[in-house]
Amino acid sequence: MRAMDVMTSKVITVDENASVQAAAKLLVEHGISAVPVVDKDNQVIGMVSEGDLLHRTETGTEQRRSWWLEMGTSTAQQVAEYIKSHSDKVGDVMTRGVFSVTEETPVANIAVMLETHRIKRVPVLCDGKLVGIVSRANLVRALAMMVSEPPNGTETDDRPIRDKLLAELKAQKWTEVSSGNITVKDGVVHLWSSYLSDHERRALVLLAKNIPGARRVENHMRPIPTHLPR
Repeated sequence: MRAMDVMTSKVITVDENASVQAAAKLLVEHGISAVPVVDKDNQVIGMVSEGDLLHRTETGTEQRRSWWLEMGTSTAQQVAEYIKSHSDKVGDVMTRGVFSVTEETPVANIAVMLETHRIKRVPVLCDGKLVGIVSRANLVRALAMMVSEPPNGTETDDRPIRDKLLAELKAQKWTEVSSGNITVKDGVVHLWSSYLSDHERRALVLLAKNIPGARRVENHMRPIPTHLPR
């Protein structure tokens, strides 16, 4: 299994000239913990995460050290921390030197990368341009899928099924399902998205069942809460 089989292809991105508040709003609205920063050519130049926004002057969480710790901190580090906590520009607070993979990178290699570098997600690039993202959640879903379905040697037939399913979903105006929530293993389609109504859930399962080559549909979907818990 490779990155292209599990990645989320509809990636939320932000421009380096966007405001920090705009980036924070993206994270909250889409329920994600980080977003790639791309240039005009859709090339990844950084990543801005919740960790990058943890110490901010607006919320009174900027880093403050005792005098003796301050003495052991270099001037360059102090300047960098000040900019990160006070600048309103994404380009000033984002993390640079982002690790990335290609569509052909095995998921085993991605798992090692995430663990080794203690990161939660990695952009997927094709010819230097962003085409997807693989997160820890994507890998966990892939694991759950493989545990429930022992391999039978039909992996090469799974990708056309997934491609046809994604194309059919894209053609429907009544739903927006992220490609990262669709996995196929040995002809079995696994649906991991959320749904607004029981009718939408039934329609999604029916659509998946009608894809040529699909042997069965495993429904892992959950309803979207209609109200926030107290």
